[in-house]
Amino acid sequence: MAFYRGSSRAYNRRPSVCQFCADKVTELDYKNLDVLVRQIDPEGKIRPRRRTGTCARHQRMVAIAIKRARHMALLAFDRGSWI
Repeated sequence: MAFYRGSSRAYNRRPSVCQFCADKVTELDYKNLDVLVRQIDPEGKIRPRRRTGTCARHQRMVAIAIKRARHMALLAFDRGSWI
């Protein structure tokens, strides 16, 4: 009987650094769509922290900015319909 030992290759994950902390961002504007679109997946959902590498503080700012942009009709609720 063989035992599962996982992957035979070693995988070293590089530490993720929040891009907003690196740029010293204190406020996120809902009108800055270039930044917000990168935080949304093709289905229109907000990407989680573990995928983007943002810290908790900036993830909350991103979520609020995206929701405001959606409310102001700058972003679609489902991104597929506007592209």
